Amino acid sequence: MTAKIKLIGVKKRFGSKVVLDGVDLAIEPHTSLVIIGGSGTGKSVTIKSILGIITPDEGQVLIDGEDVTHLKGADRDPLMKKFGMLFQGGALFDSLPVWENVAFGLIQGRGMARGRARDIAIAKLAKVGLGEDVAFLSPSELSGGMQKRVGLARAIAADPEIIFFDEPTTGLDPIMADVINNLIASTVKDVGATALSITHDMASARKISDHIAMLYGGKIIWQGPTDQIDNSGNEFVDQFIHGRAEGPIKMAVKA
Repeated sequence: MTAKIKLIGVKKRFGSKVVLDGVDLAIEPHTSLVIIGGSGTGKSVTIKSILGIITPDEGQVLIDGEDVTHLKGADRDPLMKKFGMLFQGGALFDSLPVWENVAFGLIQGRGMARGRARDIAIAKLAKVGLGEDVAFLSPSELSGGMQKRVGLARAIAADPEIIFFDEPTTGLDPIMADVINNLIASTVKDVGATALSITHDMASARKISDHIAMLYGGKIIWQGPTDQIDNSGNEFVDQFIHGRAEGPIKMAVKA
């Protein structure tokens, strides 16, 4: 089976700082993989490399077996239509009502008529547990949890083949985080999408993934089924998932 997303030897540095040092990763169709790792380990750079926001210095990014590493501009447009994205901070436009935020890609990216786009937006909001009344509110009138739901509705608005989740539970209390995790897991299955998420929240990682990969030192140091992570046999993974200060991962702490 051809991997939905495949990274081969992806490297990226910024000045003298090496962020990705040969990342190899394969994600099968209709599965959900979460990349875990500490802050600054390159999780966001990995996603940006797949999205084409960043071009790797070396290596290849393949989508459905096609090398898309250097696709630019209009050549990249058909690829981008396969993608949906839930941004870390929500990234909603306060100047637009909720429904128009959800339908933004349909209207601006696909030229869909506003009436049809609004109907789809309302249907997608219903899938994440938000009623039609919410569609006409401003994002500023919503709680953090509701904004995340709107972001999720927008991510699935065009029935994407691949959905990216960037720290989906950041800023939420534990109960709302669990609600969002459940929604993500059920929504990804409902849409039939392939999902790639990045997080340092292990409760979230366990709930929304089929597989987990850990990024450290610019490389994927472990990858496997989610239910095997507690028996990874990797001391770096073990330290990270249990949140221990002592171990091979050394944090820089300024006095």
